[in-house]
Amino acid sequence: MSSVNTLEEVKYSFDTMSLQGIACGGSETKDNIVLCLHGWLDNAASFLPLMSYFEGELVNKRIIAIDWPGHGNSSHRSLDAHYHFIDWVYDLLQLFEVNEWQQVDIVAHSMGGMVASAFAAAFPEKVKSLTLIDSIGFISNKAEQTTQQLRDGMLSRFKGSSLYNKQGGAKKTRYHASIDSAIKARVNVSDLPFEQAKLIVERGLIKEVGGYRWRSDARLRNTSPYRLTLKQAEQFIRDISCPVQLVYGSNGIEMVSSGMKSFGDLFQNFSTVELKGGHHVHMEQPQKTAELIKNFLV
Repeated sequence: MSSVNTLEEVKYSFDTMSLQGIACGGSETKDNIVLCLHGWLDNAASFLPLMSYFEGELVNKRIIAIDWPGHGNSSHRSLDAHYHFIDWVYDLLQLFEVNEWQQVDIVAHSMGGMVASAFAAAFPEKVKSLTLIDSIGFISNKAEQTTQQLRDGMLSRFKGSSLYNKQGGAKKTRYHASIDSAIKARVNVSDLPFEQAKLIVERGLIKEVGGYRWRSDARLRNTSPYRLTLKQAEQFIRDISCPVQLVYGSNGIEMVSSGMKSFGDLFQNFSTVELKGGHHVHMEQPQKTAELIKNFLV
């Protein structure tokens, strides 16, 4: 792997929070951005292997990988807010407006791909191209499940509230004695090998008196109180006008293989490439992924 010589931390401030991230490459202009969006409970460091090759492949581009709110070094949402799917889309809109970006290329993994797809549908004038990494379509549910989804979401939210805690339901903060302990815990619940998990985990930890704990907001694990219906999800995909490339792992998540059947034919301009690997195929195959993205952006 090549080294990233120009790697730097970046920060973008909004009215109620700030997004942080990692950037490399050339000087930023309004339309030379490649914006990288990570998945649920990951952070910007998941793009570090890819950035090592981007620097040589995309010499005229400014590569920026952000931490979503509640992830990595970015702010958590305020105590009276939650992590609704549509709010991620608004986070992107604010990011574009703060920076006065015009059109950018987006590279998005997993949950980041879902958010980027919705954003590209709603704001086609802001997206040049979209590369999805082991992500296609949206998590949806039958309309008949709407009421049960709401109930489950509200109960999940309540269990994290101060009222529930007063009733004796408070959870103690769990600490890891070492960084290695946290990395092994992440490896045990993912398809990531140790060295790749290490990149994400190190950015996702904070050290306190009791040991190491996760930086991520515990509310990210709450059950969503709503889901898109399949028809709503399909409409988003139909409204994406930019070129879309899907890079997926041969051993990636099942949602991608089923998503290609449900959503693949709905895109206006769509291509797919399979690489050997799992859900984080861009970390396993960074050079090949970078080459695919470079060729797609030309």
